[in-house]
Amino acid sequence: MRYFPFALLLAASPAMAQSPELEKACVSVAQNFLLVPALKTGVVQSFPELDPPGARLTYSTRENATATDFTNEIECEFTGATPPLNLSRFCISDTCYSENEQEPENRRRYMEVKALMDRQK
Repeated sequence: MRYFPFALLLAASPAMAQSPELEKACVSVAQNFLLVPALKTGVVQSFPELDPPGARLTYSTRENATATDFTNEIECEFTGATPPLNLSRFCISDTCYSENEQEPENRRRYMEVKALMDRQK
């Protein structure tokens, strides 16, 4: 059995592929959609190497959130992995919002959040 140095193990960690920009943008999508000034996040994952790149996270709107409060989930997709990030789709729970959604209300909510995100660039 061969042993590898601890530093090499860290370099191969999946966390190294995380994208703070995608994660921050997805948190902003959630805040804009939910109309909350602050959001507590639980698990946050980003996937800059996928097509389309995106992020997903668990969240709570409770101020003093505990580990059991992070039951809500949002997934965000963007047209690219580097700023300026352009939102292409997001899903909260089982409902998705994008420019191509068949449901007019869902399409409208996407357009509203996208407009708010575009103003932040």
